[in-house]
Amino acid sequence: MQRRDEAMERGGIVKCLALLGAIVVFLGATACAFTKKEQPWVPLALEPGVKPQVMTLTEQGTQAYHGKQFNEAKSYFSKAMAEVPQSGPAHYNYALALYALGDEEQARQQFMEAANLAPGDKVIWDSPALRPYGDPQSPKKKQLGPPGATSNRSGLGGGSR
Repeated sequence: MQRRDEAMERGGIVKCLALLGAIVVFLGATACAFTKKEQPWVPLALEPGVKPQVMTLTEQGTQAYHGKQFNEAKSYFSKAMAEVPQSGPAHYNYALALYALGDEEQARQQFMEAANLAPGDKVIWDSPALRPYGDPQSPKKKQLGPPGATSNRSGLGGGSR
């Protein structure tokens, strides 16, 4: 009788452990399903109030960037940045084009300049574009994925800033 009770108790423990394991697997799978995927890096809209021709340059650069015409995008973003040298988003956009062209060192400098010019801009500071670079004094890190900005900030023509 005692052996039968012990066997039943062991069977109950095994069932309980199997159920616990199934719950852990389910929770892990659920957590992975809800992990936010990074969106592609996109050029940012400039601050309100810039000259219309600078907005046009930025829009043209953005179109070229999305069309994977990175030399053309670099040219447009460079001209826009020259017109508004104190604009964090202008430096950020130029850095995206530089990075896409493989000029990682110059891109790093421009990403850091964008962050320095926009100290309160959480979108630029939290951007995955800056993650590989971190602190300007730290060693450079390589990016794992292709260029594309991850942020909640809208690209050109998008919603609020």
